[in-house]
Amino acid sequence: MRAIRAGALFLIIGVGPVASETADGPLSAIDWLSQSVAAPAGGDTGGLAMAINEPPVAGQGSALPDPVLTTSLDAPSPDAVGLIAPAVSGLPADLWGAGLTRDIAMRLTASHAGDLPALRQLFLTILLAEAKAPVDAGGRGELLQVRIDKLLALGALEQAAALIQAAGAGTPDLFRRAFDVALLTGAEDRACVQMAETPDLAPTLPARIFCLARSGDWDTAALTLHTSEALGQVSADQASLLAGFLDPGLFDGAPPPHAPTPVTPLDWKIYEAIGEPLPTESLPIAFSYADLSPRAGWKAQIEAAERLTRAGTIPPNVILGLYTERDPAASGGVWDRVDAFQRFEAALASGDTDRIAQTLPMVWARMQEAELEVPFAVLFGKTLSQVPLEGEAAAIAYQVGLLSPSRDLVVRQHPSADQTDVFLAGLAAGDLTSLVAPNSLGRAIAEAFKTPVPSTEAQSFLDAARPGEALLVAIDNIARGLEGDLRGVTEGLSFLRLQGLEDVARRTALELMLLERRG
Repeated sequence: MRAIRAGALFLIIGVGPVASETADGPLSAIDWLSQSVAAPAGGDTGGLAMAINEPPVAGQGSALPDPVLTTSLDAPSPDAVGLIAPAVSGLPADLWGAGLTRDIAMRLTASHAGDLPALRQLFLTILLAEAKAPVDAGGRGELLQVRIDKLLALGALEQAAALIQAAGAGTPDLFRRAFDVALLTGAEDRACVQMAETPDLAPTLPARIFCLARSGDWDTAALTLHTSEALGQVSADQASLLAGFLDPGLFDGAPPPHAPTPVTPLDWKIYEAIGEPLPTESLPIAFSYADLSPRAGWKAQIEAAERLTRAGTIPPNVILGLYTERDPAASGGVWDRVDAFQRFEAALASGDTDRIAQTLPMVWARMQEAELEVPFAVLFGKTLSQVPLEGEAAAIAYQVGLLSPSRDLVVRQHPSADQTDVFLAGLAAGDLTSLVAPNSLGRAIAEAFKTPVPSTEAQSFLDAARPGEALLVAIDNIARGLEGDLRGVTEGLSFLRLQGLEDVARRTALELMLLERRG
C-alpha cells in the first residue's frame, strides 16, 4: 500500500455530533433538516439514493424483496465528487480502497477529531477530497450524502454547499440540504427560484408558502395556507406560525407558537421574519452562520464568528474584521476580548515594541480563554516573529509563531532558551534526535518521531487496502490521547508520519504541547 502523501490541506474545523448509527439504520441522519421538498414516489433520482436518512422497509414486515439497484458501469459515481484533488489534499485517489460504504459511513459519522485544529483540518480534508468511490457504491451517492451531512453537522455550510454544487445532482435529498444552507446564509430567494424552476422538486406546504411570500405572491401563499389548514394538512401550531409570517400583526400582544423541537432552518427563518428570532447559541453550530448577517447585532455577530472560527469553518479574517469594527460597547466577556484585541493590533500597527510587549500577554490570555490561539497565530505569528521582544512577551511570541504557518522561520530566529524550547524546535523541524522530552506527553510524542509504530487497528485497515479508514482510526487514536491515553498519541502520530503526512504530524504535535486541550 502506497503511503498517503503530504500536501496542502484545507480549513480547520470543529467536530460535532451526528445522529447515532445502527446496523440496519440510515447511513446518516440530521434531525434538524427542513422538510422543504417531498421525495418522489418513483422516477429518476439522478443516480443518487433518494432517501438516505430514512430507514429501509425491507425486512420490517414487507413482503416485497429489496429493490435491485442498477447503474451504468462507465458512469461517474457521485461518491467520487470532491473539492480537493489528490495532488493538493495529500490523500490517495483510492482513499477508500476495498472499504464498504456502510463501514466508511459509520466511521465518518462517529469520528471525533478532538479539539486540535490540525486534526480538524485533516478531517475536513477527508470529507472534501476527491477519491474513488467505495467498491460497493453502485452510483447511488450514499457516501456523498454522508459526507455532506457530516459537513452540515460540523457547521461547514459553505463547504457543504460547494460539494452539493460540484455533485451537480438536483435530487430532493440534496436540494433539502442546499435549501437549508441557503436559509442560514441569507440566500433563500435564490433557493426559492431554483425550487420554482425545477418541476421535479415537489415543495412541501410550509416551503411553498414561504417561497410564495418571498416572491411577493402573498395572495396565493394565503390561499395555499387556508386550503391546507382546512384539509388538515398542517398542524395548528404550524398553521398559526405561517399565518403570522404572512400577517405579522396577528401576534400583536400575543406570543407566537412555541418553537418546535428540533428547530429547522425554515422554522428559524420564519421566527426571524415575525420578529421573534430564536437564539442560535443553543442550536446546532450551523445556525451560527445566520448571526453573521449584518441584521444581527454586533455582539451576536462576534459570538457567532468566534464559534465558527473556533470550529474552523470560516477564515480568521472574519473575526479580525468584527473585533476591530468599532469600540467595545461594554466590559466583560466578549467585550474584554474585543478590547484586548484592538489594543494589541493598534500596538502592532504602531511598531512600538514596548506597547506590543504590554498588550500581547493580555490578548493572548483572552485568545486562550476562547480557544482561538491558532487563528490568532495565523493572523499574527509571522509579524510577531520580527519584533525584538524580551521576557514574557518573547515567550508568548515564540508560542504564537510555532502555532502559525511560519513556524520554520520562527525556529530559525528564536534562540532556544531551555529544554522545552529545544524540544519544541525539534518538533517544528521533525527531528528529535538526542533531545529530551520535558514531560510525559512529550515522551509519547517523541516515541512517534523516533520509533513510529501505528496502532494494531490502523495497521489492520492498511493491510486490508482500506487507507481512509486507517487514517480515521489514527485521528481517533490521537483524540483519545487527549483524554489521557498517551499511547493513542504515539500510535496516531506514528501513522501520520509513516503515511507521509509529516506536516500534519508536526503541527499536531506542537498543538498537543502548546494548547491546553487535555481532559
